[in-house]
Amino acid sequence: MSKKIGVLGLGKSGVAAANLAVKLGYDVFASDSGKQREIPELNKKVRTEFGGHTNEILNSDVIIKSPGIHSEIPVLRKAAKRKIEVISELAFSLRNSKCKKIVAITGTNGKTTTTDLIGKIIKASYKDSIVTGNIGFPLADKALKTSKNTVITMELSSYQLEDTPDFRPDVSVLLNITPDHLEHHKTMARYIKAKENIFANQRPGDYAVINFDDTICRRIASKTKAKKIFFSKKPLKNGAYYDSGKIFMHIGSSKVCIKPKINIPGMHNIENILAASAASFCAGVKPAVIERVISSYKGVEHRIEFTRSIDGADYYNDSKSTNVDSTRVALEAFKGNILLIMGGLDKGAPYTPLANLVRERVKKIFLIGSASDKIKRDLAGADFVDSGDIEKAVKDAHQSANEGDTVLLSPACASFDQFKNFEERGKVFKELVNKL
Repeated sequence: MSKKIGVLGLGKSGVAAANLAVKLGYDVFASDSGKQREIPELNKKVRTEFGGHTNEILNSDVIIKSPGIHSEIPVLRKAAKRKIEVISELAFSLRNSKCKKIVAITGTNGKTTTTDLIGKIIKASYKDSIVTGNIGFPLADKALKTSKNTVITMELSSYQLEDTPDFRPDVSVLLNITPDHLEHHKTMARYIKAKENIFANQRPGDYAVINFDDTICRRIASKTKAKKIFFSKKPLKNGAYYDSGKIFMHIGSSKVCIKPKINIPGMHNIENILAASAASFCAGVKPAVIERVISSYKGVEHRIEFTRSIDGADYYNDSKSTNVDSTRVALEAFKGNILLIMGGLDKGAPYTPLANLVRERVKKIFLIGSASDKIKRDLAGADFVDSGDIEKAVKDAHQSANEGDTVLLSPACASFDQFKNFEERGKVFKELVNKL
């Protein structure tokens, strides 16, 4: 067994991986490019360096790389030359976990809602279950508490999948693929390749739940050996589909129809519910349980989340819209009269796909963050207000709002230029709205 573990990056998953490695008896050294800081939750036995990566981490037998760190950075190039194994927190955690079954979800948009819903459905059927990955907590936090009866539901980003090429879930879910994280992956081909890892290693006895309506998903579906279960908003001969308020599932020899009450708005959420229904059914959950949990489901925080009505105008928090396609989905959820708060840290994709929706449904755009100039260029002709930050944007939108309007925070950008994460951005928005 390797004795020395290096951890590259001390974000949430890096800290969890370092702590797990200490519990397993490894000598752990962690390197972070950020400023020197106290990390209270980090085990005191972990040796650390900040402000950059020295060659000290090259003394490791294995390096655990945090998601989002480029594999081409100098210290990792040196590690490759020395043939030091570099793995993800997910891979390290899976090596030290036990489970009955893994249900894994990825896609550009809808991951958190779908994962959260599947997790709740699974929990209603299996007592020993956890929801982890890109939602909630890293698997490393609970790895040693798992057992052969644990069902793990996990949301996985392209970053995590990129660094875990040998991953094999029992049930995989691929929701959709549109341009995102191109500042990291550089090309769509590399982004798609990372997403493919969710089902690339599955075997004929496994299930791959795939969006039939997404052309990229449908095209790459041939790359898995798993049983392909397509879902669609239109009738299918085999798979799961939505029709007249009902969900039909024709999976294998089973033909099931459920009619849940749907509480979350937008056609994109029909897709999420279809995916969750099919994945849960493939994981062994009874249709009656699936129907009951969906009927009580109210959605997740920060995703088209109703915040408050003021003088006849409705305010919605959609801070989780960190890419262009996610904002498109949010705009399509409302008929018009939208006052849109938009902007943040640009992620490399153009904003031009929003042009028609903005022209048809958006009265004004209140710009925040560093991407403002690019948004102006890409959406030329829209009515812009240079608010600068979210506090000013909420005030400006409130002053402009009339009865029947919708004030929508849906940034289409990452949050890291002004906030720690999209959760903080959403919470600040809600606090500001509730103070109006």
